[in-house]
Amino acid sequence: MAILITGVTGALGSELKKLFPDSISPTHQELDICNISILKDFFHNNKIDIIIHTAALTTVRGCEENKNQSMEINVQGTQNLIEEFKNSNPSGRFIYISTACVFDGNSGMYDETSIPYPENFYGLTKLLGEYCVKKYDNSLIIRTNFVGRKKWSYPKAFIDRFGTYLFADQTALGIKEVLEDGILGIVHVVGDRKLSMFELAKINTIDIQPMTLEDYSGPPLTIDMSLETKAWKKYSIYD
Repeated sequence: MAILITGVTGALGSELKKLFPDSISPTHQELDICNISILKDFFHNNKIDIIIHTAALTTVRGCEENKNQSMEINVQGTQNLIEEFKNSNPSGRFIYISTACVFDGNSGMYDETSIPYPENFYGLTKLLGEYCVKKYDNSLIIRTNFVGRKKWSYPKAFIDRFGTYLFADQTALGIKEVLEDGILGIVHVVGDRKLSMFELAKINTIDIQPMTLEDYSGPPLTIDMSLETKAWKKYSIYD
């Protein structure tokens, strides 16, 4: 069974590649999902059974400052990939990796039936990507919230932003287990406890400094990105 993983150079894509070592996992330079001609050639030359689509422009500020690019990659690129995959293999399975940021972040503990209401342009593009995926019957949308298992990328982390976070390798394992179960629709792959971003950062960066949203200036941020699940099990970030 041939599996295509997009976004393999990202934190999650690289971990999925470890779990699916025989997968086809091109870089952006090797497979531009915004280029229809390249996609047509790719699916003509490769018989794909499953796509795990992780490729996206994911930074809140980057999407806000480059709206056209984020729409092209996160929405049109997803639509292109689905259309060419459907033409190539109508019975293939499409797994779309989405985010807790499709919700407004005002209350937290959103489950699979909660109504999305994005707070920023990044969340909007990911939600529009979900709408593209839902039109394809044999599809699965996985919402999650993860970081790479490495030193925190910034000197400070928020004490007043929260999520049911996992590390990328744990999220990849969850995706693999959900895929093997054969579920379709929407599934939240989540941690079993709510943490602040500061608590999350401190796991791998002992000297991380605290900050609050009052210290921040920039595009709107989701405050509570915690997810609940009614469709799947939870994972412990401390495992």
